[in-house]
Formats: sequence, structure tokens, C-alpha cells
Amino acid sequence: MSQNEACADCDPAPASTLSSSSAQPASKAVMVDAAGGSTSTFGTLSSPEKAPVADLAEAAEPSHAASSAEIRPPAPSYPHITIEFCDRCRWAPRATWTQTELFLTFPTPVLKGITLLPLTSPETGGRFRVWVDMGQGGELVWDRKTEGGFPELKILKQRIRNIIQPELNLGHSDAGGKFKS
Repeated sequence: MSQNEACADCDPAPASTLSSSSAQPASKAVMVDAAGGSTSTFGTLSSPEKAPVADLAEAAEPSHAASSAEIRPPAPSYPHITIEFCDRCRWAPRATWTQTELFLTFPTPVLKGITLLPLTSPETGGRFRVWVDMGQGGELVWDRKTEGGFPELKILKQRIRNIIQPELNLGHSDAGGKFKS
């Protein structure tokens, strides 16, 4: 899809309100750590009015633990799930609902984390994909475009279970066969 073509799957306007001086929407990823329950957002500012580094350093309170140059986001633990979704289609609520359901079904220590990855480029219009990473690279579990729609959570949970913990009984989600997918 070229830059000038409109996305057939979503509204060309970004889901969040952007200033008229902003050329492109920001790309960000949200990581939720199952063990600590903390949420971190990683990304870039979309506005050209970025704060100078010196101004940020003056505004920051002194830290006794480590300097800001030493602070790094936590490395993902495995198994780890990534949910990619088109932010222009306003699928953040569906992605967060899926994330919540997966954390309830696969609590720590079975599942170490889930990353929500909102996408805004024309090439990723209409995307909703779920990946499972066991530490050897991600395995695609669901792709809305190739599967013909959004995942039924029962099927998605079975597919993820078959990868991360095949012996796990999913209760009512296993009705109709434990290894059906």
C-alpha cells in the first residue's frame, strides 16, 4: 500500500488527537509485567516541539539509585505475548480485553508478560495479530486478516496453551477437545 492510498480497514485519522503541527502519530508499546503488575510505555514524541535534554535534566529530581543514563526498561521474560493492533481502527479496547483474559487464564509464573503494540502506519491498517515468544523468536498464533476475523478467546487460549503449557486444563474453554485449534 502506498502512502497516498487510504486504508480500506480503518479510519485514516489517528485514534488519539494530534496537534496540526505533528507530522506523524507516535508509535508506542505498552509492557505489562505479570509479576510486578507495573505498566511502562515506550515510544517517541510525535510533536516537533521536543523538550531539550538539558531542560529535562533540570526538571528531574535527583535520584539516589541510578542516573537516567543507567535506567533501562526491563528485558522481557519468557513466555511473552505480543498483541499488535491497528490503533487507527480503535482496537485498543479489544487488545486490552484480550490481554486481561490471557493474564487471567495464564497467571504468573506461566506467562511472564504481554506487550500491547499499537500500530498507526498505512501498511499495518486493520492489523490484529497475537504472537507467543518462548525465547527463540515469536510464533504467530492469530492474524485477523488470514483467519478472517478476530479470535474467539476460547480458540486463542487453546492455541497459546498448546505452545506454553500443553498439559494445562482450560476448564470450560476445553469443551470440544483439549487440543483443538
